[in-house]
Amino acid sequence: MTDTRSLTGSVNLMPTGPVAQVAELAAEAERLGYHRCWVYDEGLATRDVYVTLTAVAAATGVIQLGPGITNPFTRHPGVTANAIASLDEYSDGRAFLGLGTGGGLTVGPLAINRHRPLTAVAEMVDTTRRLWAGSTVDLTGRTVDYRGACLTPPRSGIEIHLAGRGPRMIDLAARVADGFYLSYIHKDFIGPTVETLRSSSARPMTVTYSTRIVVDDEGFEAARRDLTFRLPDSPPAIHERLGITPGNVAALREALASGGPPGAAHLVRDDWVTPFVIAGTRRQCGAELSHLARNHGFDEFLLPIDDLDRGPELLSDTMAMISAGA
Repeated sequence: MTDTRSLTGSVNLMPTGPVAQVAELAAEAERLGYHRCWVYDEGLATRDVYVTLTAVAAATGVIQLGPGITNPFTRHPGVTANAIASLDEYSDGRAFLGLGTGGGLTVGPLAINRHRPLTAVAEMVDTTRRLWAGSTVDLTGRTVDYRGACLTPPRSGIEIHLAGRGPRMIDLAARVADGFYLSYIHKDFIGPTVETLRSSSARPMTVTYSTRIVVDDEGFEAARRDLTFRLPDSPPAIHERLGITPGNVAALREALASGGPPGAAHLVRDDWVTPFVIAGTRRQCGAELSHLARNHGFDEFLLPIDDLDRGPELLSDTMAMISAGA
């Protein structure tokens, strides 16, 4: 598949440092031409996502903004719907909702059991759209309940982007979402996933692809740590492609429980990392990013930033790569 659509840049900021620093990075991203600013929602591990997004809204004027990503479990979905609607009002219509099932870093410390996660996301999308449209919601659902719930005033037209790795989430996104966020997907699976989303969706679909761009050993080791918690939750097809056994998965989970990603990183082999990242010199990385976008037809490349001090450098380098392939 060859696609001629223009690739845009977006950024996902991990609010591990002061909220003001995150807002400054978002303003720099906007200055450089990034289209969308996501902010990680990692619960107690980071600053609060909605305080941070409000600061980002105040520091910027045109960039789109939303959680990247939130979930149905750490807050009642109605509370999230209200937060996004309020953010949209404050930012003059720039808010979107990024939604998934929630990762272990977020829900683990809160001792949350993710009951029926796919159903929870589906019910959240449905009830959120109804609340934003001004409807009164009464629901006894499988994962959430409402009693005469409504938002005043309603707020229509806000996009919902889903995120995940499995085929059932991809199918759900094609049916109900405005966009899909592909994070750390095996590069051999980008094309088939984008094709499924485009062919199955009844509405225009924005597809966002995100991974680390690795230009040195430090970046490769950071990617190895990232994959400690992503690989165990990857679909069986990925495990089969990489030769990851149930024993490997159990060992990773045990090491994560006792030492977090740094304590589990030694269990992630080099050949498990390479298929998930864009790696090489800056010129090589720019060429590969352009090749992937041209051949697989995603709309946005999302740069994840968890080292806020390196943020300005990463923003500048990555935008240069995106612009070179435009």
